[in-house]
Amino acid sequence: MCMGIEDWGPGQGRLSRRRFIGAGLAAALSAATFGRPNSSGADTLPQAGGPSTPRILALTGATLYPAPDVPSIARGVVVLKDKTIQAVGTPEDVSIPADAQILDCTGLTVMAGFWNCHVHFSRWQGADTLPALQLGRALSAMLTRYGFVRVVDTGSRLSNTRYLRRRIASGEVSGPLILTAGSGFAPSGGSPYYIQPARVPELIDSTGAATLVDQNLDEGAEVIKLYSGSWSSPDSMVLMPPDVIRAATKTAHDRGALVLAHPSNSAGAKAAIDGGVDILAHTFPSPSSGPWDRSLAAQMTGEGVGLIPTLKLWSYEVRRLSLPSLVGDRARENAAAQVSAFADCRGQLLFGTDVGYMSDFYPTDEYVLMKQAGLSFEQILAALTTGPAARFGRAAHSGRVVVGMDAELVVVEGSPKRDIAALARVRYVVREGRIVFDGK
Repeated sequence: MCMGIEDWGPGQGRLSRRRFIGAGLAAALSAATFGRPNSSGADTLPQAGGPSTPRILALTGATLYPAPDVPSIARGVVVLKDKTIQAVGTPEDVSIPADAQILDCTGLTVMAGFWNCHVHFSRWQGADTLPALQLGRALSAMLTRYGFVRVVDTGSRLSNTRYLRRRIASGEVSGPLILTAGSGFAPSGGSPYYIQPARVPELIDSTGAATLVDQNLDEGAEVIKLYSGSWSSPDSMVLMPPDVIRAATKTAHDRGALVLAHPSNSAGAKAAIDGGVDILAHTFPSPSSGPWDRSLAAQMTGEGVGLIPTLKLWSYEVRRLSLPSLVGDRARENAAAQVSAFADCRGQLLFGTDVGYMSDFYPTDEYVLMKQAGLSFEQILAALTTGPAARFGRAAHSGRVVVGMDAELVVVEGSPKRDIAALARVRYVVREGRIVFDGK
């Protein structure tokens, strides 16, 4: 679910939602997370920016996927120099410098670093003062150890997330690069009941919407999140008026910022699409709202609206709320059908888990559910890499393993093409040319 907090901090070339772009810690992060023994291997890692990683790193022997839309390379070689990919190819193609550190990846699979386009840092405070090692371990437990080198925070206290982002960018803390929306905006009277007593700022009218969006961007947000449909109580939905959505979206687009929407149901999804948003932050499978509107998949694709499925979330919510199993079954079926219909329309899928709202960090179920919804390995890999890199304007740096791109890699055990769950069996993560997670 999309989260926010009451004491939010008032907040790059324009990206048109009409152009399909195909190429280009939350509740559980408590003191126990910081203090528990780490069996993931993260304790052995150098801190980002530390001196222990050589200048040149060569990964050899792996099955290499340079991108989802090109053939894999058997016994692939990738040479990283400083923060950039220097060479990619077969052993016959690539000359490895004599002073390179060799990382033998025989039997492993190498891909571009992953994006998680729906995370939250809402309840994790003190990013300005917590020790760097504690922050790095917490980020690894939630994100880095699963290959996420870039994330989109769709709901948190902006001032705190700015500190976190700054410490990561400086190299003091090891963690993913962060784009943040701050707290997000709800319709008037529509702050989500499930985050109470916290509340998110509400957009009353179009003029106020433009002002608050400008303020949020001024304060450091890079994207905007709207609750186009919000459950103000367990049985009451509030829709954001179309003119308010259009005003917020226009203001964001005029400043080069993308807009994500939390739809909740078909009416909320249609309001968001009609209002010009760029991405739906969830599927909208709620069976309590009746059958979902099957025309929306084609409309979304026609308008260039992307979709973050968050399929695992619905089972998580059914368990958390102790709902009848029949409700959960229907929600899962609806969500899978929406993903399948959207993919059939060649819509742009973006991977996201809502981790941070969910205290279950493991992404395996999300991969499996996407596969069960009919997506191929290549489609899932695109949702993790090239799709978000293009959508968020980072395609020149991220999403592909090609010469000149940023040195961001994920190395997993086994073959995710044969077993999609292998995407979560991460052996190494590389960011800025340095090993930031070693799962041996």
